[in-house]
Amino acid sequence: MSKIVILGAGISGHVAASHLRRKLGKEHEVVVVSPNSNYQWIPSNIWVGVGRMKSKEILFPLLPLYKKKNIGFKQAKVVSFHPEGDANEPTPYVMVEYVAGLEASKQEKVTYDYLINGTGPKLAFELTEGLNPGTNKAYSVCTYMHAEHAWQGLEALIAEMKAGKKAKILIGTGHAKATCQGAAFEYILNVEQELRRHKVRDMAEITWISNEFKLGDFGMDGMLLSYGRKTMHSYEMVEMVFKDRGINWILGAGVTKIEDGIAHYENLEGEYKSENFDFAMLIPSFSGHGFKAFDKNKLEITEKLFKGFMIVDADYSAKPYEEWSVKDWPETYQNPTYPTIFAPGIAFAPPHPISKPRKSKNGTDITPAPPRTGMPSGITAKLVADNIIDSIKNNKVILHHKGSMGNMGAACIASAGYGFTTGSGISITTYPIVPDYEKYPHSQGRKLGKTFGEIGLAGHWLKLLLHYTFIYKAKMKPFWWLIPE
Repeated sequence: MSKIVILGAGISGHVAASHLRRKLGKEHEVVVVSPNSNYQWIPSNIWVGVGRMKSKEILFPLLPLYKKKNIGFKQAKVVSFHPEGDANEPTPYVMVEYVAGLEASKQEKVTYDYLINGTGPKLAFELTEGLNPGTNKAYSVCTYMHAEHAWQGLEALIAEMKAGKKAKILIGTGHAKATCQGAAFEYILNVEQELRRHKVRDMAEITWISNEFKLGDFGMDGMLLSYGRKTMHSYEMVEMVFKDRGINWILGAGVTKIEDGIAHYENLEGEYKSENFDFAMLIPSFSGHGFKAFDKNKLEITEKLFKGFMIVDADYSAKPYEEWSVKDWPETYQNPTYPTIFAPGIAFAPPHPISKPRKSKNGTDITPAPPRTGMPSGITAKLVADNIIDSIKNNKVILHHKGSMGNMGAACIASAGYGFTTGSGISITTYPIVPDYEKYPHSQGRKLGKTFGEIGLAGHWLKLLLHYTFIYKAKMKPFWWLIPE
């Protein structure tokens, strides 16, 4: 019998647990550890943040589902990693601390044969002074609770605009190294659409602020894409969309501080500027959770497991941008020191940014971090689960299943509006995520035809379909495994 422990119940953790439980016999134990009692379909937070969905439509409680599917569940947070056990416990374990119920604050050693770290990122709001969701007129849509609060703030502002108040709205990234520009991009389009629906669009000035060097960078160095019969750069497409909707933009901006209705930032020219707002939604920096690791003698070995995020089979050697390669990126998401530990999704440490790194004239890094989206999280979680399943069946670690972000595609669908008859989806599909300049030297490292953009109602329908499909899949309804990641 083997025991597989999964840390985190987001997309990566939940996908891994689902596939492991389906494919392994009942004699094997699958246990999920997460401080969150609910599963949430994060992409739909955007609709919660504009009042078009209720949070109950994008989440469900984990415990009843896991009980039904024979998956163990501990509502707890990870305290430390002990991949060699200790003097009293020879089996590898993680120390966890319960966060709810009668066991709250109690710590427990959770032993494992295989460990999947699917903890994702820490939302590091504290790295930008004053960027605390719901304060200083600044909000977030990173969690369903944040999104609910954002809608409360936006709804109140809409009421003021209906009463005759002019407003300034600022949406984008809230740190010089923030990622997830795609989520902010979708949110700004939905906010703009919502203002139109409420007939107050003329009362608002909407501005995009980002650490991107160009529009449409999205932390992926932009892309050359097919658009109908044309070929265009992603910055041209995004610029077209923004101009059509009357959205202004500020680029190369590293936000440093938020005061009440004021965003202070440094730009690539080394200038220190500020932007006033009545409502802002700024994506924070993502960071690792600050976990510690110890060997069997209780000596700290954190550097063997973590480089901010978890160390996996990537090439972390320091080298200039010109020498970066798609080959630097991991394929199995296995820790090189402890082969029974894996970190798919957002939990692994990327070897380097994807976008070209840039500094301001003052020497400040203003560069988007690599994006880690839902699709790659699901794909990498499944391949990790499949490798563990093969390893258990063969009684040794086997890594037949591989998948690099350098040979993996991703789709970003920014749907503005809601319903089956209204709305417009801006779809950008990229292949591969990490550009392969050797394989595709004449198309900016990506394959044309598989890298394309579309605008229209069809993309909006697809976004709605994905919402209901992936909620169905996450609930492990009949034949859920037939739905691709």
